[in-house]
Formats: sequence, structure tokens, C-alpha cells
Amino acid sequence: EDIREEIDREFPKKGISRRNTGYAVDLLKDTEPFVPGAEPFNFCKLIAGSEGTLAFVTEAKLKLEPLPKPHIALVCAHFDNIYDSLLANLVGLEFNPTASELIDHYILECTKDNLEQKENRFFVEGEPKAILIVEIRKDSYEEALTVASDLVTMLKQRNLGYHHPIIQDEDATKVWQLRKAGLGLLGSIPGDEKSVPVIEDTAVDPEDLPEYIKEFNEILDQRGLYCVHYAHAATGELHLRPIINLKTKEGNKLFRDILDDVAQLVKKYKGSLSGEHGDGRLRGEFIPYMIGDANYQLLKEIKHAWDPDGIFNPGKIVDTPPMNTYLRYKPGQETPNFNTALNFDSDLGLMRAVEKCNGVGACRKTELTGGTMCPSYMATRNEKDTTRARANILREVLTHSEKNNRFDSEEIKEVMDLCLSCKGCKSECPSNVDVAKLKAEFQHQYHKSNKIPWRTKMMADVAGKNALASKIPSLYNWTMVKGPLAALAKSILGVAAKRSLPKMARQTLLSWYKENRRNYFGVEKPNKGKVYLFNDEFTNYYDVEIGITAIKLLTKLGYEVEIPEHVESGRASISKGLLDRSKELATTNIKLLENLVSHESPLIGLEPSAILSFRDEYPDLVSQDLREKARQIAQNTYTIEEFLSNKVDVGEMTSKQFESSQASIKLHGHCHQKALSSQTPAKKILSLPKNYEVQIIPSGCCGMAGSFGYEKEHYDISMKIGELVLFPAVRNQTEETIIAAAGTSCRHQIKDGTGREARHPVEILWEALKKD
Repeated sequence: EDIREEIDREFPKKGISRRNTGYAVDLLKDTEPFVPGAEPFNFCKLIAGSEGTLAFVTEAKLKLEPLPKPHIALVCAHFDNIYDSLLANLVGLEFNPTASELIDHYILECTKDNLEQKENRFFVEGEPKAILIVEIRKDSYEEALTVASDLVTMLKQRNLGYHHPIIQDEDATKVWQLRKAGLGLLGSIPGDEKSVPVIEDTAVDPEDLPEYIKEFNEILDQRGLYCVHYAHAATGELHLRPIINLKTKEGNKLFRDILDDVAQLVKKYKGSLSGEHGDGRLRGEFIPYMIGDANYQLLKEIKHAWDPDGIFNPGKIVDTPPMNTYLRYKPGQETPNFNTALNFDSDLGLMRAVEKCNGVGACRKTELTGGTMCPSYMATRNEKDTTRARANILREVLTHSEKNNRFDSEEIKEVMDLCLSCKGCKSECPSNVDVAKLKAEFQHQYHKSNKIPWRTKMMADVAGKNALASKIPSLYNWTMVKGPLAALAKSILGVAAKRSLPKMARQTLLSWYKENRRNYFGVEKPNKGKVYLFNDEFTNYYDVEIGITAIKLLTKLGYEVEIPEHVESGRASISKGLLDRSKELATTNIKLLENLVSHESPLIGLEPSAILSFRDEYPDLVSQDLREKARQIAQNTYTIEEFLSNKVDVGEMTSKQFESSQASIKLHGHCHQKALSSQTPAKKILSLPKNYEVQIIPSGCCGMAGSFGYEKEHYDISMKIGELVLFPAVRNQTEETIIAAAGTSCRHQIKDGTGREARHPVEILWEALKKD
């Protein structure tokens, strides 16, 4: 009885649903045999939340909760301060919501520059200090809307909040995506000061939350700190992350002092220092203070009874080392600086770009959860192949290596090997860790100490080799594509025997353009302005018919098409880390195009990976004196889908220009489109013909990724990636269904993987266009 009284006196309030301090003896004490007639004793209550310190679980039977009601209404109330938002939370709880979650202005600020999340800001009005998202779920749309409206009325009556939009159904998903991205977004803050997870899941009674947070922020103010607030207001557990530089001795001490101060505050409100994330090594040291020495001894006895040899996750919950040891950064640790080919100034250097990874693990997606990042992990399910692993190996080696060239590392090379440079992480990683950029820089630096392989040079200069081959296309095709020497040629090049090679066109697009430009390519004279078509190295030599079709389509729609003088995009060189060559190409193109490309006469392209290099890599490749010119060109550079979609928006392109025949289209998006642009423009323009039904295939990367899928050691993983979603989706379509794909690699992969011919969107539009 004394032990039970001690537990009641020292443990968090029973009304706090999120409490995970120590072992859950406060739950066990209220079961049989301690309380006659209570629910049966169940050791699962003890094991849950024990962080692997008591047992190794190989099988578990789950108790399921009913699915929530189908129709959603979100009240997204905007506030000028955190305190009012927490008062509003108490009002929201009166309406029995399924969730009440907070986002503060620090996170909202991070979403402005996040490629994926800025589209989810559609409901944000002004510059709120906090947004409280209260979710109402009901059986019908009308019922959910009624309850949400009543909540808004009550908030307005109590003068809580300045803007109260109600978001429903599909748009609600975007709001929750914005909220869930919070943790990762915090890692994108540049510099050494980061939002640290030291007291990030303290929980108090929701009734106490406004005053608790008020006192909490006073503690921070006294130490000259500020804090990020977000997440689970409904349960009294906000994620609170103060901004601290853990690389300094002062920051390391502050890390501990803040936890000490806040532990006392949580104890005052009889809250839980660990609401959901557990004590681990971070807060285990403070458990005796939080629950009393007598209860802590009870925890130690439980640990010894279950694990007398101390083999299960030692050093967690009980007998933990000091909380400011075993940290990622040592006090006084210096951050190495490197002279890089790519510009990392926005991240304050390459190392800090790497350190943006905070380990949240959003890169551990599968084909079932959707998205592109990370294709190789989806296929292998190996942690080594995640975005996180690549950032971690770079951080570890570049920080601690004693080599003159720290990039000369076989460990980094191995972990980077299966990175497809798809760019998925640039937009989908909440912290925007751009591993494709980091890989290109790593390869560039690695090559300084290691001989560049012959195949790498060949594939990086694919445009130069194609220029030679285009003079003898028939001989090239006979030798490399389908003749008796093709197998030998692939073997010499290190190309997979099962992989087909692209066929060289009989005539380059540039030569056709020069021959036909005087008669406007057989179409009437255009009158809607000029566009510059970037004649990329893939369209010019392989996909010439697509290029011809694009020029005819644009001209027929009223736009004068000019192929300006330019060189190859350098996409192949970038992907192989030959950045000196890439810089020369980028510099040449910027100088050739700087006085041509403008808002009135934009640069457009057919191959996403080539044209989007102007928006992505070029501003980071060219020297500082050309950087602003590169940015200006980037602002006026579009994929052809983006350009045409913009013309639809302003009414220059309408459904009346197209036939009304029926067609079903399945659209696969190129990785760079998904990361740096959007699939929406392609869907919009393909939906313009009245009876065209367009559905986006929920695929990630096709698996080809430029040269990656050709290389013999990568062929199997390339095809495995394709089999995750794309290949089955294509095979399941009828012969009449049109498969659309803008990327030349995507179309090639679809052909090799399924036997189906995928078409570029411009081909589909040209066929649907009224010609009279």
C-alpha cells in the first residue's frame, strides 16, 4: 500500500494521456490483484514504452481502434500569439475533435522555401504566430461542417484568433502534410544553431498547458533562447525545441541546464517529462527527480528482474550516463570547410548542408506510402540506401577523416553507389537534404585522388560521342543497337547485356530545324510571341521525331520557335561528378542565352532533366559574376508542359483547339519534374481535349535515371525499382490506353520493362490538335 501511495504521489497526473516516464507501474498498480474487481493484470502495459530494455518482442497481438469517421472538417484558426492558441485548444476540446494540433511561425517560415510544402500553405493568411488545427470527423460532409462552424463561432465570440478557415476532405490532407513535415523542416534552418530535441515531448494536463507554456517561455527568455512549438495540443504535449548550438561548450552546458530547468517546471505541474518519445539516455538521468528515489529503485528492481545480465538496450531508462554525453557533436568541435565546385553558400557550406539531416527518416518510404525518395531503398529496404544514411556517412567521414582529401573514402563511395540522383530528396526530405547535389560534389572531389574510370568519361561525354555517331547513324545503329557487334560493344562499355541501347535518328533535330524554319515548318505564320527551344542532347540525336512534333505543335498554337545557339546541358557530366566540365558547359550556355531569354521570350525544353538543370544546378555551378544572370534565366525557363499550362491559365490555349475524340491516358512523371516542378501541368494540358481522361500513375522513379540503369552492376536494381509500381501499372492497361512520359529515360525503361511504347505529352497533344 505504501508503494502504491508513493506512485500516486510522484508519478504524472492520471489525466495526462501521453505519459511515458519510466516504466508504467502507475498503470499496473490499478489492476488485479492490487485492486479487487479491476481489469486483469497485464504485463503488456509494462512492456509497452519500455524501449527494449526488458524483453525482445518477436510477436505481438494488437488491440485495434475503430477507423475514424470518413468526412473531415478542419478549423485552421490563426493567432497572433501562442498563448491564445492554447486557450483556443481548450475551446476546441469541448467539441470532441479527433485531433487538435499546433504549428508555430518558425515552422511556417520554413515551409515558405520547401519545394513540397509551400504548395500546402494555401490556407495560410498573413503571418500568424501560431495556427491551431482542430479536426472534426463525422459521417457526413454537412455534419462535420456544422460542428466546425459552431466551433468557429465560439472562437470568434471569445475573441480567439483573427482568421478561421474551414478546410474539408481532400484539401485537409495538404494541411496535415504541412503539419507532419514540422520535425524535418526544422533541420533546414541554416547554420550551427539547431532546434534540439531536449525537452520536445513534455506533457501536462491540457488545462495547464497555456500557463505551463507561458512559464516555459519565460525560462527560455531568461537564458536568451527561443523555441519552436508544434504538435499535440489536444493531449497537452507540445513538441518544444529550443534553438542551441551544440558544437560549442556553452551550448553543450545549456543543453543540460534547459532540461534541468524544465524538469522542475514539469514537476510543478505534475506532468510527464517524456510524453511519447521515451526517456532513453536523454532523460533517464532525471527520472529519480521526476518520480522520486523510492519509485526509481522500484524501476531498477524491475529491470534487474527482467534482465539480470543487463543485455537488453543497456543504459536506457535506468543507470543512464549523463544526458549531455554521447552527442553527435563534441563541445568545441570545429566544422571543416571545403573548396567546392558547387555553391553551398545558402547552407553556409557543404558540411552544414549535410548536417541538415536530423534523422527523422522520411526517406524510409516504400512504394506503398508513395513519393520518389528514395528509389533504391524502396527496392532494397536497406538502411544503407536511404537519404539519411548518405548524409550520415558524409558527416561522419568528412568530420573525422585524417586524409588530406577527406572525400577520398571508399565508405562514402559504397553508400553513394545506389543513389540515382533522382532529386526526390530535394523536395520530399523535410529538411531538403539534396543528396544528388552532394553526390555530384563527392564524386568530383573523389576524382581528385582517384583515376576517373573510362566508362564514366564516355557516359559523361555522351553528347560528344553522339555528335560523331550522328554522321554515320546507320553504322552506329548496326554496331551498337541491333547488329552482331552490339553485345560486344555493350560488354566493352560496361553496359548490361539485357539492356537495349537507344537508336540514333537518321537526321538531327538541329539539321531538320535549319532546313524547315523558313517555311515555319509547314504551319501558318505564328503571331503570339517567340519561345527559345533548348535542343537537348537527347532530343537532338535520339528523340528527333518528338522534337519535330513539339516545334510543329508550338508553331501551330501561334508561337515562333527558335533554337538558339547553345551547347549540351551537361546533365550527364553532373550525374558523373565531372563538375569542371559541367561548369564550362553551364557557363557557355548562360553567356549564349543571357541576352535572349526573358519573360516575353522564355526558354523551354522537352527533356526534364536537361531543361531543369537551368533552374537547379546552373546557379550553383557558374562563377559568382554569372550567378545573377543564371538566376534570371532560371526564372524564365520552363518545361514545355509548364509553358503550355501557363498558356491555358491565361486563355491562349483552350479545348476548342482540340478534337473531341475519347482517350484514356496514364501519366508517369519524370523524377526531376516531381522534385523541381510538378506533374500538374502535364495533367492539365493532356486533359484539355474534352474527352481525354488523364490519371497519374502513383509511381516513384522509373529506375533508369540516366546512365544508372544501363550500367551492368546496376541493371538488376534498376529493373526492381521499375517493378515496384510503374511496370505493373503499365502492364495492367489495355492496348488502347496511352502511356505518357516526358523523360527519355522513363520511356526507354518502360519499353525495356513492359514492351509498351510510352509517348511524350507533346505527341499526344499534336495528334489531338485540330489541323484545319
